Amino acid sequence: MSDRIRIITPLSEETVRGLRAGDRVLLSGTIYSARDRAHQRLQELEERGSDFPFNIKGEVLYYTGPSPARPGRIIGSAGPTTSYRMDPFTSMVLSRGLKGMIGKGRRGPDTREMLRQWRAVYFGTYGGAGAYLSERIVSAQVIAFEELGPEAVFRMEIKDFPLIVINDTFGGDLYEQTTVE
Repeated sequence: MSDRIRIITPLSEETVRGLRAGDRVLLSGTIYSARDRAHQRLQELEERGSDFPFNIKGEVLYYTGPSPARPGRIIGSAGPTTSYRMDPFTSMVLSRGLKGMIGKGRRGPDTREMLRQWRAVYFGTYGGAGAYLSERIVSAQVIAFEELGPEAVFRMEIKDFPLIVINDTFGGDLYEQTTVE
């Protein structure tokens, strides 16, 4: 895996601007999970002018809802969910300083433009490989919205989490750059 770029959270402006669509990355550090319902709760906090339950500046959100951990495991399967469902919330999290998102699938044109404007990246990871990805999570704890079960916000420490840059800060889109023959 020597052709991969190794980066650590929180993500700096310099790190994010150095990434291009198609770059293969190994990410380590702290990330936060948030799926649909957690995003809705964050939106409610935003509308009330309340603080988020964690500082999102420079951080990365992983669109996942992990399954319960089996005995002796830190976390259950933790694969990515389809990302476009979070597009309506993207402006909210980017305006608070979020620098990265992890999921699967395409993002809408408005979201891709927001990533360019706010200088953030969208990473893809392996769909259908939640058990494999969970092996890269070295610790996990619920930090907000516990009543949402797997859709609660988890703080996760990861090591060498495999990603590919789908959308970069320059408007690059791996899906548009790649053709299948």
